[in-house]
Amino acid sequence: MLAAAAYFGNQGGKPAPKPTQVPQPAAPAIVLPTAAATQNAQAPKVTKAAKTPKQEAPAIREDGAYTGKDEVALYLHTFGHLPDNFITKAQARDLGWTGGSLEDYAPGKSIGGDRFGNFEGLLPEKRGRTYYECDIDTLNRSSRGAKRIVFSNDGLIYYTDDHYESFELLYGE
Repeated sequence: MLAAAAYFGNQGGKPAPKPTQVPQPAAPAIVLPTAAATQNAQAPKVTKAAKTPKQEAPAIREDGAYTGKDEVALYLHTFGHLPDNFITKAQARDLGWTGGSLEDYAPGKSIGGDRFGNFEGLLPEKRGRTYYECDIDTLNRSSRGAKRIVFSNDGLIYYTDDHYESFELLYGE
């Protein structure tokens, strides 16, 4: 019995000391590029993200395939272009696609890389700025859905889950 008490660190009937917690290092800060404010930067239906995309997201690799909001946004922010699993509408049409799901024509691919016109004027305009769009969460779906990421050639990355009715700024200004 005495040997058991010594083995478990309970000498003389005293409770074993409580383990102390080792403080965890803080997550590294993400430094976002800034751009000069534009005169026409008012966008009534654009909100800023309450937080950056998931910090615990898996590491993004340039040769990886991504279709979710946080991963695609981080990929665009990190590498400046869409992952290779995105093809434009013209590329999809060349494969026989006429709309809807890509599964029968380009398995594993999603639509992305086409120019977004910003005809409603909800996103900030700036001389030389061009917007592009890509579908989000459409892999293995029967339709393209309403979720999109709209990104610019100067680092702005927006998300819409209501097919361009409103936008959430994920990266940029």
